[in-house]
Amino acid sequence: MVRTLLLIAALLTPAAAQAEPKANQLFGAHKAASRQAPEPIGSYARGCAAGLVQLPETGPTWQAMRLSRNRNWGHPEMIRFLQDLSVEATRHGWRGIYVGDISQPRGGPMTSGHASHQIGLDADIWMLPARRLNLSRAEREKISSAVVRTADQRGVTAEWTASHHAIMRAAALDPRVDRIFVAAAVKIEMCKTATPADTRWLQKIRPIYGHDAHFHVRLKCPADASGCETQKPTVAELSKGGNGCDETLMWWVTEYLNPPKPDPKQPKEPRPRGPRDYTMADLPQRCAAVLAAP
Repeated sequence: MVRTLLLIAALLTPAAAQAEPKANQLFGAHKAASRQAPEPIGSYARGCAAGLVQLPETGPTWQAMRLSRNRNWGHPEMIRFLQDLSVEATRHGWRGIYVGDISQPRGGPMTSGHASHQIGLDADIWMLPARRLNLSRAEREKISSAVVRTADQRGVTAEWTASHHAIMRAAALDPRVDRIFVAAAVKIEMCKTATPADTRWLQKIRPIYGHDAHFHVRLKCPADASGCETQKPTVAELSKGGNGCDETLMWWVTEYLNPPKPDPKQPKEPRPRGPRDYTMADLPQRCAAVLAAP
C-alpha cells in the first residue's frame, strides 16, 4: 500500500500531470469498497467515498438494475433511504422500485462520464414501476425504464401516473433528501396537480435535462461527514418560501429548447472539462488514500 501511495503522490506533481491517468479509470477499476469508515469526500460531482455499502441485488421491495456496471454502492444512509422508499412505493400501488446508478465501489468519476454520483449520496430510481422482483441478471441488462416525458419535452406521457407524484412527494418530504432531479415537464406537471395548500416540498423537485426515464435523488451530507461539501446554493437558500413553480421553471420548455443560434463570427467556446477529464489532482487529496486502501 505504501508503494501505491507514493506512486499516486508522484502522479500529483506538476511534472507528471500530463502523464497522470484519468481518475475515472482508476476508480472504475475497483470492484469493492475500501475497508474504511463510511465517509463521502468532496462534492457530488468531484469527489470519492470511503467505506461504501452495496445495495443487495434484490430485496423484498427493490431490485438493483444493470448489475454489470457495479454501481449499486452507496453511503449507508443512502442504502437505508432506498430501502425505506421502496417500502413507501408499495403504499402507492407499486410492488417496489428499480434502482439504477448509485455510485462505484469507491465513488469517484465514472467511466461513463456521469456528471455526479461520486460520493455515494446520489441514486437514480427508474420511472418504471417494479412489476416483478425476480428479474434475472440478464433481464436487468435488457429491460428499459418508462419514458414519462413527451418527445417535444413539453409534457408528460401516459406512463406518468399519480403514483409517481406520490412517491416523489414522499421522497421530497424525507428530511435526508436535499433535492430530486427530474425532467422539466415532470416538474411542471407536478406543479399543476399538487394540492394548492401543500406545495412547499416542490422546491426540492429540480428541473434538469436528461431525466425522462428516472428521477435522481440526492441526499444531504451526513451530519458527521466533515469532508463532504454541501451543494451551493442549498435548496433552503433557493426557496425563500417558494416552491419553484414560477416563470423560471418555464425557461426549460421555452428558451432552453429553442436557444438563440450561435453567431458564426464568434469563436466556439472550448468544451469545459468534465468527469471524463479529471485526474487525481482534480479530486480532494484524501481520495488518493481511498483509492489505495485495501
